[in-house]
Amino acid sequence: MTTDRPLGQDPADDDVLDRFYGVIPAGGVGTRLWPLSRAAAPKFLHDLTGSGSTLIRATYERLRPLCDGRTMVVTGALHRKAVMAQLPELGKANLVLESEPKDSAAAIGLAAAILYRRDPKIIMGSFAADQVITPVEQFQDAVRAAVHTAAEGYIVTIGIKPTHPSTGFGYIRTSGSLGIAAAPTAEGVAEFVEKPDQEMAEAYLASGEYHWNAGMFVAPVDLLLRHLETNEPLLYAGLMEIAAAWDTPKRREVVRRIWPGLPKTAIDYAVAEPAAAAGDVAMVPGVFSWDDVGDFAAIGRLNAASETNNLTVLGDGARVYADKATGVVVSDTKRVIALIGIDDVVIVDTPDALLVTTKEHAQQVKKAVEHLRASGDTDVL
Repeated sequence: MTTDRPLGQDPADDDVLDRFYGVIPAGGVGTRLWPLSRAAAPKFLHDLTGSGSTLIRATYERLRPLCDGRTMVVTGALHRKAVMAQLPELGKANLVLESEPKDSAAAIGLAAAILYRRDPKIIMGSFAADQVITPVEQFQDAVRAAVHTAAEGYIVTIGIKPTHPSTGFGYIRTSGSLGIAAAPTAEGVAEFVEKPDQEMAEAYLASGEYHWNAGMFVAPVDLLLRHLETNEPLLYAGLMEIAAAWDTPKRREVVRRIWPGLPKTAIDYAVAEPAAAAGDVAMVPGVFSWDDVGDFAAIGRLNAASETNNLTVLGDGARVYADKATGVVVSDTKRVIALIGIDDVVIVDTPDALLVTTKEHAQQVKKAVEHLRASGDTDVL
């Protein structure tokens, strides 16, 4: 790209928020939630919180007050009908379909490239389709602050204040206030840090200089693309060629020719980490509850257990008997499930697959999926 670093407009200008466009990457199978989440019906298409709303619908609703009519979804072609059924108000121009998954840099980069072609002044925000966030109002306040910060020429991440020394998340180390009037909580980002061991996680928590990296990014599209061009030139070139043809009759031919050959990489490696090293990344703290629903233990946290037996049960018409048993049961059948004298169990019952594990071992469900794929049992994946 030939654009200079965006100078941004006065954060007090009314049109800063009018330039904001929400992007919802809806990809990933969620293998730790198998057999409930599968390639044909990944976790973002499910109601995993008992709220009556699927995860992608809840994500869309969180963003609606900020960018109603300016929300783009990037998902697999396989999920087109399901996504449109859940988001009927989403126009075809704002549905971007991937013929095959290429990781987050390609998905978010393509959205940025398409939006840049439509209006190079757009500030986009990327928010995964499968996260649970409360209260919504505090999330929206953080996004507004991030948009104002992005308007000053930054790629902004929303960091989550750690509540415990987690070894399951990446971390963000901040470097002090940026002094932005419209976003007084915004700080510079010194570096992104990979998932630490327990000792380092405790040190991060004690220092107060670190936040969890929730993978939420807000940025001027031209700045994001400029860093993508610098760090992943082949990916950048391919995405820009696709974007140039996107709103034309040539889209299908160009996508078929270019998309399969694009390199796979995460947006963190392709943009966020090198941009932080260049001083172009800021962080706005999110003071809301956040969960990426990474396994069935998370479903237990997010859904209240019965007061009588400490058991969380999900599924329309689930038939569960429990006696001195605790844990999580997800049933997609009418089969009776009886639990007697067992603690912290996880049972997921579907018509063609049954999972039995414990909350402690919930993260290891992914290994079962990997084994099934390697053995050729892909009909249940």
